[in-house]
Amino acid sequence: MNQNSSLTEIDLFKNIAANDSKALETLYDRYSPLLFTLIKKIVSNDRVAAEILVDVFEILWKKIDKFNFSSENTYAWLVTLSRNKATDYLRRNNSPNQFTEPYNDEYEDNFIIPKLSDQIDSLDLDTAFRIKSNIERALSKLTDAQKYVIHLSYYEGYTQKGIADKLKIPLPTVKSKIKIALNNLRDNLIKEKE
Repeated sequence: MNQNSSLTEIDLFKNIAANDSKALETLYDRYSPLLFTLIKKIVSNDRVAAEILVDVFEILWKKIDKFNFSSENTYAWLVTLSRNKATDYLRRNNSPNQFTEPYNDEYEDNFIIPKLSDQIDSLDLDTAFRIKSNIERALSKLTDAQKYVIHLSYYEGYTQKGIADKLKIPLPTVKSKIKIALNNLRDNLIKEKE
């Protein structure tokens, strides 16, 4: 039995920071089904999704020092890293002429590695699965328009300007719609807790 299997996710991150490849394997075993599903929802191609998943764990291995250990927010960091990597792939492949910035370490540090607020509550995989139905109910209470702008932004990788162009509406309107949608989602989640 793997000695890391009973460790918490933050302990696994700490072991990865100490170059423990078995800790990386354990974390991969725990998270790969979830992250693959998320990535596939964004890129839809199984082969590409599998490649991105490998890239995510390679980034984790090489750049574990970019993780804020004091936050202990392993779940949000891994999900956001996966989402950022997948949407970057979409942007580069759907608009190659508009996306001229080279993918290098500096780009990865600035646009792929998550920079999470310290005010975000720490979350682990087990807790995320426990509150999944609350999140789904909170999302279901949003209007179709609110769900759509969140979907375009989160799953399809559109920037706010890209959403404005796609929907043929002014950029300030898109910003307002996204802000209202996120505020309503937060309020719905708070009501779900009560």
